[in-house]
Amino acid sequence: QVQLVESGGGLVQAGGSLRLSCAASGRTFSSYAMAWFRQAPGKEREFVAHISGSGTSTRYADSVKGRFTISRDNAKNTAFLQMSSLKPEDTAVYYCASTSVSGLYAYWGQGTQVTVSS
Repeated sequence: QVQLVESGGGLVQAGGSLRLSCAASGRTFSSYAMAWFRQAPGKEREFVAHISGSGTSTRYADSVKGRFTISRDNAKNTAFLQMSSLKPEDTAVYYCASTSVSGLYAYWGQGTQVTVSS
């Protein structure tokens, strides 16, 4: 059974940094892409960043490009989201997700809260 567990969220001032982690278990980690999504209060869940199974390909939402970096350590079955120059509008619950064999995001973590104060 695939399990994803996020950690690293918290309260930070605007302009600060946080690094989120997503520990995966239950499958061959390097075989599947990983992604981060976020959901702010009263808004729909939105895509943040994606990384291929090998880690060689990434893509980002325009709103975080240049500020956030997604990465992964396949030896440790963990994906990361390094967030810098944080803004109050980055406040949300952040979820990691993993694809199934179909390529769809089929597996989700429980989320970790990120709050950016102004």
